[in-house]
Amino acid sequence: MLEYLLRLALLLPVLAGLIWGSLWLTRWLQTRLGQTPGAASGGRQLQLIETSLIAPGMKLAVVRFRDREILLGCTRQGLVRLGEAPVASTVPAESE
Repeated sequence: MLEYLLRLALLLPVLAGLIWGSLWLTRWLQTRLGQTPGAASGGRQLQLIETSLIAPGMKLAVVRFRDREILLGCTRQGLVRLGEAPVASTVPAESE
């Protein structure tokens, strides 16, 4: 019984260290690999603008790709393009 408790006392911190190390390595790799060559030169080409939950497992999403805004229907089975429009101007018009 004493041998079992000693093994447990030694292996639990080792296991916790391995779990923490793998989580840290995963986060570090995601930040390093997330920097694509296109993103460094001209910014991101794809942006998620807004999402709206319609029902469990169903969402609407507006995605900006280059100079277009695309409305997507997102379900558990996949994505469907519902509509597309040019990017709306975000600068308010000055009135005098």
